[in-house]
Amino acid sequence: MLLELRIENLLLIDRAEIRFGEGLNAITGETGAGKTVLAHSLDLLMGGRARPQIVRPGADEAYVEGVFSVPEGLFDDPELRELAERLPEGSDEIVLGRRVGASGRTSAFVGGRSAPASDLRALGARLIAFYGQHEHRKLTLAAAQAAVLDGFGGPDQIALRDAYHAAHAEVGAITRELEAIRERDGARERDLDLLRYELGEIDAAAPDPDEEAELAAERERLRHSEGLREGAERALGAIAGDGEDSEGSVTTLLAAGEGALAPAGGVDDRLDALAERVGALAIEASDLGGELRSYLEGLEADPERLQQVEERLDTLDRLRRKHGGTIESVLEHAERCRAEVERLEGAEVRSAELDERLAEAIASRARLGRKLSEERVRLVPELQERIAAELSALAMEGAALDVVLEPVAPAVDGGEGYAASGRETVELQLATNPGMPAGPLRDAASGGELSRVMLALSGLVEADGVATLVFDEIDAGVGGNTARAVGERLRRIGESRQVIAITHLPQVASLASRHFRIEKSATGGPARADVECVEGEELVAEICRMLGADREDEAASRHARELLAA
Repeated sequence: MLLELRIENLLLIDRAEIRFGEGLNAITGETGAGKTVLAHSLDLLMGGRARPQIVRPGADEAYVEGVFSVPEGLFDDPELRELAERLPEGSDEIVLGRRVGASGRTSAFVGGRSAPASDLRALGARLIAFYGQHEHRKLTLAAAQAAVLDGFGGPDQIALRDAYHAAHAEVGAITRELEAIRERDGARERDLDLLRYELGEIDAAAPDPDEEAELAAERERLRHSEGLREGAERALGAIAGDGEDSEGSVTTLLAAGEGALAPAGGVDDRLDALAERVGALAIEASDLGGELRSYLEGLEADPERLQQVEERLDTLDRLRRKHGGTIESVLEHAERCRAEVERLEGAEVRSAELDERLAEAIASRARLGRKLSEERVRLVPELQERIAAELSALAMEGAALDVVLEPVAPAVDGGEGYAASGRETVELQLATNPGMPAGPLRDAASGGELSRVMLALSGLVEADGVATLVFDEIDAGVGGNTARAVGERLRRIGESRQVIAITHLPQVASLASRHFRIEKSATGGPARADVECVEGEELVAEICRMLGADREDEAASRHARELLAA
């Protein structure tokens, strides 16, 4: 339901905030007062195009915002699930906005966040059904006309239609997957050869993320083995001595120092402590000499090993450059190759499974399609008879609505044709006068006639989930008792859904649960229109105006009060 509509700088309206209620909401005003501005503001919220020069003169931009209550199941539609994430958890309202710059550029908003106009169209089509001379003329759409016929059949027919839709969608999905598999059949062996080669190359190398750093360190040792040997030998000579040079080595000198201090042990604590330190240094020097000898024994110039290390590093470097720049990315590529090989090797099995599933889905679609067609054929004469009576009551005496079922073109292989809507297209054709040929609704119906056709159908078809119906020019060519019949029908619809009617008829306006008046003034500047909710004596005065009298006319006032009381 539309809870609030806010408008700024749109044509005649400088600023307006309208709080709609449940049931029938009437919008009235003199011709040219700006009622169509409200209609256009709703059209903008539904993703419609901005008309040229709709921004109020002197303003930089126009802005329209609508606050809607969220109907149950709105976001069950997969197309809208992503939009649901923009709303606070548990929110029961959604805000749609549209900004139009003076240059003509527009921007859209859902839940306060920027969005494409297509999001407004997707949401708007499920929140508002607009019937009038605007872009969203729902009954002129082929899918909507099939929905009218199925809706007339009630919940069972709608469930049958939905089951057919699901079966048709499954046939399409399986067919597309099979086509993708078969398109790759010719390239499958080539792809498998390449994948197996790359996977074999990686598996043979068996790279390890830690290995490269270790190999690089080993390569540096092998490349500089002579320099390392020379340094280690000189250090060993200084520490442990070698042959004749041993008398001047660090180890010998520390041993001599330790021996010199031994006789004085136990006399002076300070000297004893120093003797211990000399002894520790002698032990450390001896250990260091032993480790240097071990290092030298293990240090060899090994050209063959150096070549092996260089080749291994080249292999790892080549894999890195081919598959992402790191050993980790090489291993990830190997896993992807493994998965793709498994998928391609199983393609034949998958293709056989899909062939079996496709046959079952086609059979299910055929069965549901035949049943759906049979029910539609049964419903057509009853709907035509009922709608003729309804149109007669709405000042379209003699008008007839024909429901034409046209088989879908046969498939390429000569079999039955199927579309998303069924085995046939459904077209509503309207003959506005007796003896006149019926024509497609989009061509034969004016805005007012289209509104009345929808008004007639709305009492016959199952509700389509749209919570708000907007009727523009519902009163075209209507007066007297027919006007009252139109009002009564709108009021009855308002018992289950919100109705917003832009009307010139006092008979319709007097039945509204909430009434909004638009008044235009042009004093001291550009013309402007103000919107206000009227009740009490102001409502009586507005009904008088619609009756063609002023508020001081006692007879008109009495008539207005009688209309409101009735």
